[in-house]
Amino acid sequence: MENSRLRGISEVMRDEMVVRDKITDLLQQEPKTIPQIAEILGYPSREILIWVMAMWRYGSVEETGRADAKGYYQYRLKE
Repeated sequence: MENSRLRGISEVMRDEMVVRDKITDLLQQEPKTIPQIAEILGYPSREILIWVMAMWRYGSVEETGRADAKGYYQYRLKE
């Protein structure tokens, strides 16, 4: 999915349901950062950020602990 063309927000949101399920499946295994999720799923980090922040806003995920050395938080499913 990674390519040089940046998709618009409407294109990104069109994939929300499918990608949200993929993110949920990944986070059931263990907490992950935005870049880790993006690498595994093959989507740009900026798109994963949109989806994860939507999940965070609606109470599906939460940050774990402190940010790593690069400033990234890990996210896990909220119980």
